[in-house]
Amino acid sequence: MILPSLTLGFSAAGLLARLVRSTMLDVLNQEYVRTAYAKGLRERHVVIRHALRNTMIPAMTVIGILLANMLGGAVVIETVFNIPGMGRLVVQSVTRRDFPIVQGAVLVVATIEVLVMLFIDILYVFIDPRIRYGSD
Repeated sequence: MILPSLTLGFSAAGLLARLVRSTMLDVLNQEYVRTAYAKGLRERHVVIRHALRNTMIPAMTVIGILLANMLGGAVVIETVFNIPGMGRLVVQSVTRRDFPIVQGAVLVVATIEVLVMLFIDILYVFIDPRIRYGSD
C-alpha cells in the first residue's frame, strides 16, 4: 500500500508545499508579523502563532480541492496497482452497464466531497478567529 499512497500523494504534496511556501513568504512581510517581532516574541512563536495560522486559510481550501482530485485519481491508481476499491468497481460497472452501481458510487463520492468541504468550512473558524458564521 506504500507505493499507491505515494503515487497518489506526491502531486498533491508538491502543489500544497508550493502554496504554503509562497503564502508564508507573503504573510511574513505583513505589518502584524513585524509588530510581533518588535514586541520581542520568539521567532518560533511568531511563525507558528501569527504567520502559519493565516497561511493555513488558503491551504485548507486547496486541501479540499486536492481531496476531490485524489478521489478521482484513486480510480487510476486502483486499476494500475490492481487494488479492489470503489474506483475499480465504478470502472467495471461502467463496462458492464450496471448503472445503479455507478449511480450509487457517484452518490457516495459526492457525499464524501460535500462532507469534506463542510469540515473545511468549520475548520476555518478555528484557524482564523475573525471568521464567524451566523447572523450578526
